[in-house]
Amino acid sequence: MVRAYHVIFCAYGFWLPNDPRGSWSDFVGAWELLRFGRATKTCTRQSRASAPHDHARRAQAKQALKYPPVSFTGIQARAVAHGFVEYVAKAGLSVWACSILPEHVHMVIARNRRLIEQIVNHLKGSATRHMIQDGLHPLAGCARPGRRPPHMWARGQWTVYLNDDAEIRRAIRYVQNNPLREGKRRQCWRFVTEFAR
Repeated sequence: MVRAYHVIFCAYGFWLPNDPRGSWSDFVGAWELLRFGRATKTCTRQSRASAPHDHARRAQAKQALKYPPVSFTGIQARAVAHGFVEYVAKAGLSVWACSILPEHVHMVIARNRRLIEQIVNHLKGSATRHMIQDGLHPLAGCARPGRRPPHMWARGQWTVYLNDDAEIRRAIRYVQNNPLREGKRRQCWRFVTEFAR
């Protein structure tokens, strides 16, 4: 039985549907990206982030995007966290780990009555509202007059279903150590609670 989720969701432009390492996408929705190949559908539950690939080709594909790829600064990451605080409290979520990295977010969230896809959409929405309110939205300069900025998040998320204590603890350790792998400090957010059996 599913007890928790390890979810990863990305900023706009981070992991493209035709990423050479594979993706969960079935199609490439933007014509400017299609020239770099069709969707690279994979069904593996293992992370493919460190798989060898053509970095130059991946960078070229990112340059073909309609908007510049999003990379959060530290101040923007803090605004994202403020949005998470608001939704976590409102929804009564138990979050056991969270790392907000420049281009993606990792979270371990206890099972809830809501679908995990809905939870992630609400987390993204709350974070976006805070970015706009604080004048920190990374794509604000791309907005048309009188319009909201383009989406700063990629669609969907990648979800690993966690069924027992060992899987949950392993996912928590992975998320806690994720910033260290990028040469950053471990993160401690006030909406994260300690996992207890």
